[in-house]
Amino acid sequence: MAGGGAPRAVGGLHLLLLLAAARGAGGAAAAWTEEKNYHQPAILNASSLRQVAEGTNISEMWQKDLQPLLIERYPGSPGSYVARQHIIRRIQSLQADWVLEVDTFLNQTPYGYRSFSNIISTLNPTAKRHLVLACHYDSKYFPQWDDRVFVGAIDAAVPCAMILELARALDTKLLSLKNVSDSKPDLSLQLIFFDGEEAFLHWSPRDSLYGSRHLASKMASTPHPPGARDTNQLHGMDLLVLLDLIGSPNPTFLNFFPNSARWFDRLQTIEHELHELGLLKDHPWGRKYFQSYGHRGMVQDDHIPFLRRGVPVLHLIPSPFPEVWHTMEDSEENLDEPTIDNLNKIIQVFVLEYLHL
Repeated sequence: MAGGGAPRAVGGLHLLLLLAAARGAGGAAAAWTEEKNYHQPAILNASSLRQVAEGTNISEMWQKDLQPLLIERYPGSPGSYVARQHIIRRIQSLQADWVLEVDTFLNQTPYGYRSFSNIISTLNPTAKRHLVLACHYDSKYFPQWDDRVFVGAIDAAVPCAMILELARALDTKLLSLKNVSDSKPDLSLQLIFFDGEEAFLHWSPRDSLYGSRHLASKMASTPHPPGARDTNQLHGMDLLVLLDLIGSPNPTFLNFFPNSARWFDRLQTIEHELHELGLLKDHPWGRKYFQSYGHRGMVQDDHIPFLRRGVPVLHLIPSPFPEVWHTMEDSEENLDEPTIDNLNKIIQVFVLEYLHL
């Protein structure tokens, strides 16, 4: 589990002194890898919050992003290919200059070798630092249910659709990150859709997290920025925000990791601000999504291979898990539209503030 205390807000002068000390101790290369520790959000005002709330469209997300993913899509299946092509097409339709990579590999499973394909979509890959939003797009394989189709709505079609809707709703603003110049921060956005999160038989270190284990290892051995000797793509991950099991009513999200607690606190504050402005639907304040009490356990999910390599993580997964998890009831009929819409708004505000847009 990631250690260390929650970083505190620092003033502009103090921040400059800290960065100068980092450069003096380890040179310019060391300084940029430490900037995520001192990065502060650019807080949106009430007018901007209203614009975000009005700019996201749950009906469009439902029809164009979510419903095409509500199919059986375990790794190597025909549905997996359909889901992958859908995600790629939706990203390619946007104005922002996303660079797409499909990371395909073979891995041994309890059913022999299977093909897996992660999807990595990056705005300005040459930017040193990236905020990363991630989810898995595969559905669990249930061979005993061959006569029925498990679509994994919360697990994890909805998180995929939420990330696609974020990219669509913020498209014009994200377009401004296309090129990095002296007047813009060397910070951008990356979206990752993992394949093979689910176990084929029983969850174990070898039968689970196929895509994230492979990609974390690959990124750890890939120099970043290109040509660097001492830094790799994992150093370029400011924060990995992983979404999973989202879509049921009244979810409760807890903070799992002290070193990202200040960003979890920001999600709490954004939820409160949107609530106070009346921009959240069916959202009584007694049922806050982001709860302040901590959590000592650690849920196994796609963040683990990155966490173990030092990447800061926000794991947005309900605690406890929704009742429909890994049942045939994890379907469109049991999704809660207002909850998904509210979380879309909260996460979109978070991304805009993080990226200073």
